[in-house]
Amino acid sequence: MPASYDRFKEYQGKRYTGMQIGRGHNWNYDAGQWTEKKVTPDKWEFQYSVVKRRKGHAPEGSGAPVGTAYDWYILADQIVTKRDANSYTTEMKGVKYKLAHKRAGKDTWSASERAKRKRLAQILREMIAELEREPAVEVPARVARRREPAPRHPAARRAHPRTARAGAKSRRR
Repeated sequence: MPASYDRFKEYQGKRYTGMQIGRGHNWNYDAGQWTEKKVTPDKWEFQYSVVKRRKGHAPEGSGAPVGTAYDWYILADQIVTKRDANSYTTEMKGVKYKLAHKRAGKDTWSASERAKRKRLAQILREMIAELEREPAVEVPARVARRREPAPRHPAARRAHPRTARAGAKSRRR
């Protein structure tokens, strides 16, 4: 296992292993299968399965060993726009939290189902507190304003100099 990946690091007093805070990946997703079912007027359950591939190549010996598994919880905002009768564009932006991992060659997860649920409840409470703390960023609706004519001084009724000259030239002809 790569020394830098497996080395213990610290973030806000908590020890962790894996990628260093602030680093990132770019992935390409193969054509996947998204299945969804409407369960209430505003709630859908979905499942998505796909192979994701690193954009570019991983440095030799980097990252988790083959067979490592992760249990992530994703909170995302999905914007879907209908393009035609049979297709939509979709964009997602969000955050994901690691609930547990399973090391390569092991049969057990790093956390029990109960511990994962407890961690998820903590994550959701923190998200609610953050949402209530931060003011919502709203894009103001475009307001159609009726333009009131400004009161004019009698001298302001004179034509603009260019307009006056053009009018004078045409009158001379």
